Amino acid sequence: MRLTKYEHACVLVEDDGARILIDPGIYSSGFEALTGLDAVLITHQHADHVDADRLGPLLAGNPHARVYADDATAAILREKGLEAAVASEGEQISAGVDVTVHGVNHAVIHPDIPIIPNVGYLINGRFFHPGDAFTVPDVPVDVLGLPTGAPWLKLSEAVDYLRAVAPRVAVPIHEAALARPAAVKIAFLSSLKSSSHVARYCAWSARGSLVIASLPQRKAAPSSAISSSAA
Repeated sequence: MRLTKYEHACVLVEDDGARILIDPGIYSSGFEALTGLDAVLITHQHADHVDADRLGPLLAGNPHARVYADDATAAILREKGLEAAVASEGEQISAGVDVTVHGVNHAVIHPDIPIIPNVGYLINGRFFHPGDAFTVPDVPVDVLGLPTGAPWLKLSEAVDYLRAVAPRVAVPIHEAALARPAAVKIAFLSSLKSSSHVARYCAWSARGSLVIASLPQRKAAPSSAISSSAA
């Protein structure tokens, strides 16, 4: 098995003649010219895991590749004119080699943020890519794609997850927030441009100027709850 990482969470898996690309998102690059793909696997709908604008041209260069994604992401891609089959927990996908699907939901980012679907993929019984989740497959994992930096992830949780899966080898993935913090901040601020909320997010830009953007404002807690938490 050969693994090639295209930054962040995007990994090309080559095994027994099969070529499978996982999570080509906005923080990843270099995958655009790949050919001979058997499948493109998407763990969930977040843009750092699927860049629909570049996925279309990639598929045009790989006419025999089939896209698999969770049900919500598959629906979004179909709305954009990209065909995708639904991958659900417990299913087995034939993509040149066997791929089994594990997991249901994305890890909690914050209690105020709705949880979305997320599926992980075990390639040929060896390499497991969990997406944005702490899914522990019910079978042994030889090589684990281990998330290392995310708003839903603490270092202690990454350590506990590594211990729970207990792979022979761990390959760090999902590290853009650590390796390219400026790019992640810009993407985050851009996503807030349409916000009409009152609360503000302030951050220093690379040139030293203060950047202010809108953030969703959380509803105030009842006075009794505030009093009890302050006691």
